[in-house]
Amino acid sequence: MIKIIIDCFGGDHSPEANIDGALAALAKMPDLYLIFTGDEKTIKDHLAGKTYDADRVEIVHAPEVVGCDERPIDVIRLKRESSMIKAVRMLRDRDDINAMVSTGSTGALVAAALTRIGRVKGVIRPAFCPILPTMNGGIVGICDSGANVEVTPDHLRQFAIMASLYMEQVYGIEKPRVAMLNVGKEAEKGDEIRQKAYILLQETPEINFVGNMESRDLLSGNYDVVVCDGFSGNVLVKTTEGTALELLKKLKKDIYSRGIYKLGALLMKRMFMEEKEFMNYQNYGGSVLLGTSKTVVKGHGSSKAVAVEKCVEQAYKMEVSALSSKMEEIIMRYEHYEY
Repeated sequence: MIKIIIDCFGGDHSPEANIDGALAALAKMPDLYLIFTGDEKTIKDHLAGKTYDADRVEIVHAPEVVGCDERPIDVIRLKRESSMIKAVRMLRDRDDINAMVSTGSTGALVAAALTRIGRVKGVIRPAFCPILPTMNGGIVGICDSGANVEVTPDHLRQFAIMASLYMEQVYGIEKPRVAMLNVGKEAEKGDEIRQKAYILLQETPEINFVGNMESRDLLSGNYDVVVCDGFSGNVLVKTTEGTALELLKKLKKDIYSRGIYKLGALLMKRMFMEEKEFMNYQNYGGSVLLGTSKTVVKGHGSSKAVAVEKCVEQAYKMEVSALSSKMEEIIMRYEHYEY
């Protein structure tokens, strides 16, 4: 049985989206067991009248909620009865619990995971790895996207190893093509960190390193994994998502500007709907925190039920594939340093 904790509060659509999404995943996976943390009465009220296997659902009362504007250190110290911190503690203390999913505060979740759960042996720093769709119908993982603002060449190599294994084990991509985000494609481009990292990535046979990548090529479909520092990765992901959303808004505005455009849009309605779904980040789950000793998946704060369902599926597949042990096996082959 794969046991996954669902932090039911903290997101924009909590607890409804968290509960409904998790129940949808429960219906698909017969060996999945859910543990909901949050206000018990609120959770029970929402579950009332729903059809699900009650023998595979547990509720743990946690009356406090973590706000996105709260300092992570204060959350860890002062909000021990919050749905997030209680979930993290249970994940740490109970050997039978495999993973957790949260749509709450990113800073509080990262801080709690690193200080309370710990890292896979050999991992210097865990890293976030969200997924975006590519123009050829595939996906690309970006690692890191916010957990580590400053990095070293060793960090980038570990990010490449972890993300490559993740894309292979969870999404079935054979020999994922790994690129490093840089200001140019040539090997000598970038600062000293990127130049040294380029050499390390070339010397790592466990990954399929294909060279540097410029940001404009992220969605080209030519890459399966992009490694970068957390600052650049976060800007890259949010800029890409924001650009896609604004283009959709402009397209909609232009369509309604003239009658002939409306007529053409009516004939192409199905295609527009398909493109909207293709670009909808809700369909691609959350950002997994690679390198923690137990699986942690961070859903977007605005996640709806379908996104939470995907987050649970991500956590489930990571556990079924024994991803953490495979990461440790490869990472421990290389000399590493604590930074």
